[in-house]
Amino acid sequence: MNEYALRVIGRVESSLTDRASAPRQADEGAPDAWLVFDDPYGPALRGLSVGTDVLLLTWLDRADRDTLTVHPRGDVTRSRTGVFATRSPDRPNPIGLHEVHILAIDGTRVHVRNLEALDATPILDVKPLLTPDR
Repeated sequence: MNEYALRVIGRVESSLTDRASAPRQADEGAPDAWLVFDDPYGPALRGLSVGTDVLLLTWLDRADRDTLTVHPRGDVTRSRTGVFATRSPDRPNPIGLHEVHILAIDGTRVHVRNLEALDATPILDVKPLLTPDR
């Protein structure tokens, strides 16, 4: 089995600290949060701007990497489903994918709207959301 090393480039600062009570998706009451990038990655933020939508990739460090099937949304009345057919954070490679809207940028800190990631979640990458004009 091949293994690849990922580099954490920052952390999420959020009021969310308890996985059990956190919203499952951004549109289910997720709060605004800060993306705090490590200083060496400051130059990588050039070109981001307030009002922009981006895709944020995180490492869901509190996930169970041995989980292969789940009851969707934790509802035991629903049939077990393979994690690749769900948005479950528990999966072999717990990479979080979040579409967020940039509210402010202050140095290496980026304020975003509606992020369901927990406080201290490692940040892996940020990518612009592609639109027809890009």
